Amino acid sequence: MLDSKDINKYVEGLGSSSKKASEVLASISTKDKNSAIGFIADEINIRKKEILKANSQDLVEASKKGISDSLVDRLELNDERIDTILLGLSRIKELPDPVGEITTLPPTPSGIRVSQIRVPLGVIGIIYESRPNVTVDASALCLKAGNACILKGGAESIKSNIELMKCIKEGLSKADIPEDSINLIETVNRKAVNYLLSLEDHIDLIIPRGGKSLVEIINKTTNISVLKHLEGICHVFVDKEADLVKARSIAFNAKTYRYGICGSMETLLLHETIANQFLPEISLKFQEKGVELRGCKKTSQIVDVKRASQEDWSTEYLGPILSIRVVKSIDSAIDHINAFGSSHSDSIVTEDKGRAKLFINKVDSSSVMHNLPTCWADGFEYGLGAEIGISTDKLHARGPVALKGLTCQKYIVEGDAELRGVK
Repeated sequence: MLDSKDINKYVEGLGSSSKKASEVLASISTKDKNSAIGFIADEINIRKKEILKANSQDLVEASKKGISDSLVDRLELNDERIDTILLGLSRIKELPDPVGEITTLPPTPSGIRVSQIRVPLGVIGIIYESRPNVTVDASALCLKAGNACILKGGAESIKSNIELMKCIKEGLSKADIPEDSINLIETVNRKAVNYLLSLEDHIDLIIPRGGKSLVEIINKTTNISVLKHLEGICHVFVDKEADLVKARSIAFNAKTYRYGICGSMETLLLHETIANQFLPEISLKFQEKGVELRGCKKTSQIVDVKRASQEDWSTEYLGPILSIRVVKSIDSAIDHINAFGSSHSDSIVTEDKGRAKLFINKVDSSSVMHNLPTCWADGFEYGLGAEIGISTDKLHARGPVALKGLTCQKYIVEGDAELRGVK
């Protein structure tokens, strides 16, 4: 095992080589980047058995360590999930390349000509837990946007990630793109993360994907810019003007589609005028599915559920637990979401367009939905291609972060010897 000195040297080497690769990547053509993505997909398809074998070994180790069901669900790969990874790569290839996109600004009184060009960010450090699909999605997105990246997955997925990285490196090599464009930290020693966060001269952005505690620690530890994704405390509000048949299917899907995703509904809010009619049937449906319900005082007066604590309203369960609150008005629902939510994704179910507009305008979240379950919060489903994460922050990107969120703009200012202050 590497000691602290060796780990620092190893991680700094990755930072230095990634920085050099990023300078080459910035001018690589769309055709070559797409070729590399295609080769990566081919390699994953060829090595599918090896990938699944490595993943099964990770799952065995995870089981021994007693990792939660939600993390195991995120960790697991199968034929269907690998096919989804391959589809994601195909979609990324099809997306327009944002790099080099020119925006011309209006003419200036001075006669100087100003435009903006979209450029890569440089080197992106991505720290994530469990999901080995992130290794591929993040690599392809960074590559297409002209960025080098350094990946640090969780210890629980190390074998899966190493096997996937073999495919990525081979794809880059076949496209004649520097292999150091995409690097994986292949040690589970946590000191590697600490040193990665100190590489201000090599890394331009850190993207953490994991629990709230991980993001908060990273944000406090590093001076590098951080694209924050804290947690997904998502709400569905069933309004008094809702179609209750729609509302039942939306609420049920929002919670049970997949418990472990950040877009899973954690709190169901109900307008008091429909609560008596709505709650008995939906609570029975949830209980038959094995979802534990925790409700406010009014909820527990209508159906037999465990009383929710104050902590429940601000908890991301990532499992089969749901809190339910009956509210007096749409304004009460909005106030609850803005007080206890995480600015991720929240939805209103209503047939009144005016009330939907009010909700959309006042709820301060990165995705606000109307007559939809919150589990739609996904860059792939939004047509953005695979996402690198969902930002609950407001700078520099918000919501699902895809290609454009991995670039920035710089100004190009042109003229013909115009002098400022000289007529």
